[in-house]
Amino acid sequence: MKILHVVTLHTPDHAFGGPTRVAFNLSKVQRAHGDDARVMALGDGFPGGQLPGQVEGVPVHLFQARHLLPMFEVSGITSAALLNTARRMMRGADLVHVHLMRDLVTLPAALLALATRTPLVVQTHGMIDPTEKKVAQLTDLLGVRKVLREADAVLHLTEMERLDVNAVAAPVPLTRTVRLVNGVRPQERKPAREPGRPPTVLYLARIQERKRPEDFVAAMPHVLARHPDARFVLAGPDTGALAGTLGLARQLGVAESLHHVGPLEHDEVLAADREADVYVLPAIEEPFPVSVLEAMSVGTPVVITRTCG
Repeated sequence: MKILHVVTLHTPDHAFGGPTRVAFNLSKVQRAHGDDARVMALGDGFPGGQLPGQVEGVPVHLFQARHLLPMFEVSGITSAALLNTARRMMRGADLVHVHLMRDLVTLPAALLALATRTPLVVQTHGMIDPTEKKVAQLTDLLGVRKVLREADAVLHLTEMERLDVNAVAAPVPLTRTVRLVNGVRPQERKPAREPGRPPTVLYLARIQERKRPEDFVAAMPHVLARHPDARFVLAGPDTGALAGTLGLARQLGVAESLHHVGPLEHDEVLAADREADVYVLPAIEEPFPVSVLEAMSVGTPVVITRTCG
């Protein structure tokens, strides 16, 4: 079976996070079962503009991102070449799997799949929900509702997400929703903790306001009061909140205990998870974070909020 995954963006520092990671994880499993699965996305931030043709063993079709509407950030990037190639490839595909958001890549790609009558699965990753934003409401009117109503399947992570996509598609009820939770491959478990080693607390996710990295830093003085040798690691690509997070660490006098290591490759992610004594993600209303699953897969205890996953 020929399966084409379409996701908005792939960058060297994995700044787009979960949707891209899920697209690659699914593609790897599908290829292992004999399917011809590949990923199409915009590429950005690669040295010299050299876009790879393969990522983690998965064939990729990357096109340089054009920042058409910078004020909308990732929702405002696109590529005419990507959409033209998508139309051509869809005619030969058995299934198109679109990791849908309100943007200029996945939404037009989903509409192209409907136009070419290629079987279409959409997965929204918690990104399509009712909103008061006028531009988003217009986007729903122009295409999102049509895609949700006419897709062969709409995948959701949680019951809340199922209710959200139904609310966006209303008044037409969605009858082809399927729950598909995120998953990761089984991993080698972390070794037993060495006696006397200082504890390590890990934050590993995009450093953005929505993930609440400043809450991670705000908790440091309380932990250091009981474990003065504790080591805190801040890992992940900066998507807007790094300066404020590091500034808070300086303000609280805990900067020397905070180690900022930047974005990590997938193998480095698992290594960091194994080295940590606890993984912390302070995000609220996070649908089903892959980073939490990766930490759990190696046996690292996880601390999350009640609304996470």
